[in-house]
Amino acid sequence: MLVRNSELENAVASVKELEERFNKHYGYSWLFLNEVPFTDEFKGNMSSVVSGSLSFGLIPPEHWYQPEWIDEEKATASRNQMVAENVIYGGSVSYRNMCRFNSGFFYHHPLVQKYKWYWRVEPGVHFTCNIESDPFVYMEDNNKIYGWTISPHEWPKTVTTLWDAVKEFVDQNPQYVAANNSMNYLSADGGNTYNMCHFWSNFEIANMEFWRGEAYSKFFDHLESKGGFYYERWGDAPVHSIGAGLFAPKDQIHFFDNIGYQHDPLQHCPRNAAVRRAMKCSCKPFRSYDYRGESCLRKWERVMKTP
Repeated sequence: MLVRNSELENAVASVKELEERFNKHYGYSWLFLNEVPFTDEFKGNMSSVVSGSLSFGLIPPEHWYQPEWIDEEKATASRNQMVAENVIYGGSVSYRNMCRFNSGFFYHHPLVQKYKWYWRVEPGVHFTCNIESDPFVYMEDNNKIYGWTISPHEWPKTVTTLWDAVKEFVDQNPQYVAANNSMNYLSADGGNTYNMCHFWSNFEIANMEFWRGEAYSKFFDHLESKGGFYYERWGDAPVHSIGAGLFAPKDQIHFFDNIGYQHDPLQHCPRNAAVRRAMKCSCKPFRSYDYRGESCLRKWERVMKTP
């Protein structure tokens, strides 16, 4: 969990729900990261609600703060324009720091190095069903690298030149593009343009060896060189989604239909009524985001049905 001291109440609520719904049976470790030291209050409260071990880490400044080579005049003008256009988090530098950190740095943190898998948890989210089988074991046993629950569209104004940077990288490095990839989930015209579909990364269960691998590492370095995390507002969700979608086969990406999850204002509720009963779900399927017009789940299902 990437979290601030001021988010203690919401962070504890998320941790308690996931502990009750899942981790009390498994005792997996928790790791909390912050750009400033955690307070004794935060550490004490969190220590009282987890079943496994826990660690508190400080993010290195070079992994968090805007790099010195960014043209601040250009970045400021972009932020001001987004504020004028009512783009969510459009004026926030700290949000951009977070997106860049989650895109290319968290899996290099010293406290994370010993781990292969992670489950990203946000403050204030809800887990609305019991999770009675281990998703890490499922991912490992079935050769998956990335798992998700909700698939919305990105704000086009935040990623104006992202796809141009992606195409440039792919043109220069075609060897990294996986056979049987998910391009048709990301693009409606064979890769000429980006359709804005992505996996919402506030929930993700993934293999960090993929992020640490050569293809994604060079991909992130290419994106970093463009400055788009600050000149625009490139999110880690489209960056992760494009990286996994292009550099891994589509059958290594998994939709966790059976995990009930809510990050306001969106939620996913398992579609199978028997599953909802068995897992003691509190969510309502009619409120699920899955098949709303702006959801990309149907696109993903079509991609997975295509040989």
